[in-house]
Amino acid sequence: MTTHSRNIGAEGRPVIRQLDEAAINRIAAGEVVERPASAVKELVENAIDAGARRVTVEIAHGGKTLIRVIDDGCGMAPEDLPLALSRHATSKIDGSDLLNIHSFGFRGEALPSLGAVGRLTIQSRAAGFDGVEIAVAGGRMSEVKPAALRPGTIVTLRDLFFATPARLKFMRSDRAETQAVGEVIRRLAMAEPSVGFTLRDVSGGGEGRVTFRADAVSGDLFDALRARLAQVLGAEFTENACRIDAEREGVRLTGYAALPTYSRGSSVAQHLFVKGRPVRDKLFLGALRGAYQDFLSRDRHPAVALFLDCDPERVDVNVHPAKSEVRFRDAGAVRGLIVTALRHALAEAGHRASSTVSQAALGAMRPEPSGPPRVYQMDRPSPGARAASYAAQAPGFAEMAPTWSGRVVEDVAEAEEPGPQPEALPLGAARGQVHENYIIAQTADGIVIVDQHAAHERLVYEKLKAQMAERGVPAQALLIPEIVELSADDLGRVLEASDDLARMGLVIEPFGGSAVAVRETPAILGEVNAERLLRDVLDELSEGESSGLVQEKIEAILSRVACHGSIRSGRRMRGEEMNALLREMEAVPHSGQCNHGRPTYVELKLSDIERLFGRT
Repeated sequence: MTTHSRNIGAEGRPVIRQLDEAAINRIAAGEVVERPASAVKELVENAIDAGARRVTVEIAHGGKTLIRVIDDGCGMAPEDLPLALSRHATSKIDGSDLLNIHSFGFRGEALPSLGAVGRLTIQSRAAGFDGVEIAVAGGRMSEVKPAALRPGTIVTLRDLFFATPARLKFMRSDRAETQAVGEVIRRLAMAEPSVGFTLRDVSGGGEGRVTFRADAVSGDLFDALRARLAQVLGAEFTENACRIDAEREGVRLTGYAALPTYSRGSSVAQHLFVKGRPVRDKLFLGALRGAYQDFLSRDRHPAVALFLDCDPERVDVNVHPAKSEVRFRDAGAVRGLIVTALRHALAEAGHRASSTVSQAALGAMRPEPSGPPRVYQMDRPSPGARAASYAAQAPGFAEMAPTWSGRVVEDVAEAEEPGPQPEALPLGAARGQVHENYIIAQTADGIVIVDQHAAHERLVYEKLKAQMAERGVPAQALLIPEIVELSADDLGRVLEASDDLARMGLVIEPFGGSAVAVRETPAILGEVNAERLLRDVLDELSEGESSGLVQEKIEAILSRVACHGSIRSGRRMRGEEMNALLREMEAVPHSGQCNHGRPTYVELKLSDIERLFGRT
């Protein structure tokens, strides 16, 4: 027997009904509040919009049973509390201009959505008013009543999704949800260096434990941002990152981008912000890949913290209820700014490589403890006692004991050559070659170990790229042009990019209808399937990116040529050859890493080496 849906009337037509307010709020909550981290994001953004200078977040069981956000912002008056729990009620905009948005929130959906799926309590006190409290559970609102609290707002959300139990089945473990909440707080902390943040896990009751804390920092834009990034991402990131500050056509890009040798195995270290709002956007990800394509292999990802600022009317933040996606009026200009700014900063870094490379090398050389650990420390003589013992056993060398480092000082009787000594240069003077592949150089305060093949590979590659940029990309005419049938949309995209493709050696012409004729291909690619190459370019263009795929293929060939044309491992080098390689590395940008993002040299400070041998 066939059963009819409840929405089907007697005549077989669907019946249109007006949903009640509770159902509307629960549906909206599914878009705005995906998990506890989403609720935390909305509440903390409200606190920042309220002018808070200190925000404390307390969670229990990953936010499933308790989320409490405490701020010292402007607070709300008694008559504002019921209105704040109404849908589409907000103090951020007046509704006349949805493009001129300067705040995190503006949709007026977060609080009513949270009240529809959980037990929500708001306590607030504004300047000149008494403290008040209001509660809502499953969409049912209580009366406003007095409350004792300091100026600011406390929002408590208990039993998230109790009104929609089916959503609880899709929640992850408490640990996973806690990590997601922490990631939200860290991203907002990077966007607001002048605001202090504290995240506390109170799952066990009592005061709980602080899992994240970032105190407010002051100073100019870059000093404050650098200090906050050091708090959130660690000092290693700021020590190995290049400062970014570029502007074009009213769009400004600031922040820090890590050196290629400080790359990661995934994109989790890529933090991107538009007008202070954390976003995940394909435009940014494609621009990052284009900026680092010369320095990283496909399985490595750069670490960045970039902030884009522009006129609000040039970007649409009202794309998705979660406000994690944006759309730019001129996406091409934004992508070009990101790629140019990052490449310029990496070029200015010169031969610099990540300090973590040397730290890893030192860690690998630290001696392993031998024998069982000491139980008593009283049998270990003090430094003073050891010095006295050494002096008694070798009185002739006692005066050298405190400062002796094992360094050999050459005779300075000979006249010094004018100009800086090789040891004073960044990569020092070559002292030898080991295993016919590694150059050992001495600097003023340490040693440098250079991978001769990797270093020369980068130098040859940069020369080939410079020659290609100066002379253009030679094109090879096809004896018989290849005809490729395209759709109307693809035809428009590829013809619009035809000038850019021609500069890279790929020449196409309309051939009637929706077909194009490929007449020339880049000569350096050799014999190539023109149709497949063109369709790969179209795939990239359809994703909103530039026609850089041909250039990527050309640069991949140049990289392969550079690899085969560089100094091979196993070749013995004379002293002047080694020094010439070091000087060229100092002069050529990006020489700190090979074409695949691996370091070309490791620098070890003398103080660290002496510490390995217990001389300090």
